[in-house]
Amino acid sequence: MAVVSTRVVESRMLTDIMYVTVYVTDQDRALEFYTEGLGLEKRLDFPGPDGRFLTLGVPGSPVEVVLWSHAASAGRPGAAGAPGPLILAFDDLRRDVEAMRRRGVVFEEPEPEDYAFGVRIEAVDPDGNRVSLRERRKP
Repeated sequence: MAVVSTRVVESRMLTDIMYVTVYVTDQDRALEFYTEGLGLEKRLDFPGPDGRFLTLGVPGSPVEVVLWSHAASAGRPGAAGAPGPLILAFDDLRRDVEAMRRRGVVFEEPEPEDYAFGVRIEAVDPDGNRVSLRERRKP
């Protein structure tokens, strides 16, 4: 006799690890080390309201490393304006935030915010660590 699960499956929310953050004191020096020394490729390099947004990746991999300046976050990882050390990608962040709230996730902002590359909001884990949630801007 087969057992049939009656569990309701929610639509898939989380799609990928988007970024991981490495805090650096000199973004140009770090860029040289990670690209010329380790072989990662430069992906994004834009000035922004919270500081220079500089990313690298392994060729062919969707995951990117953010080289975030300590100066942009006043030398404190997790400070306001600095991305969380883990950045996760979602297809429909505004919808998914509501589902996560129902499951008890706490956010720093009341609602997701639009920014140059899409939509973002910061969650806070039980230890106070920030986790950045993002939705890439659709072309």
